[in-house]
Amino acid sequence: MNTKTDTPFANAAIAYAMIRVGDLDASIDFYTRVLGMTLMHREEFPAGRFTLAFLGYALPGVASPVTIELTYNWGRSEAYTHGTGFGHIALRVTDIYAATAAAEAAGATVVRPAGPMKAGTEVIAFLTDPDGYRIELVAGH
Repeated sequence: MNTKTDTPFANAAIAYAMIRVGDLDASIDFYTRVLGMTLMHREEFPAGRFTLAFLGYALPGVASPVTIELTYNWGRSEAYTHGTGFGHIALRVTDIYAATAAAEAAGATVVRPAGPMKAGTEVIAFLTDPDGYRIELVAGH
């Protein structure tokens, strides 16, 4: 672990992770309605022909929470490929079984039900968003 404090990144924090989506409204609906996130900011860029939407969890006392940036490129009709490098977005939830059931009841596809990892005891579950990106639910506080 790097504990140096004399670098330009000494006080850095993750701001957001960006994913490209095919249907921005369906994705915003999934992240807000199914996962309970808040749409924090949405902005259109006509000159670049794209729209950005930032979603996350509004936390008391946190001025800049970590967000997910959904990027919608106007006029694109073919689906994005996920490649082999990106894995998933993970959300820590207090009751993983209830969270998985609620997400499924809200229309999410559960691709791995809540249960212990094969190689450990941590309890996880996996969902997919409208574009097929995997969302891991991790049991914890």
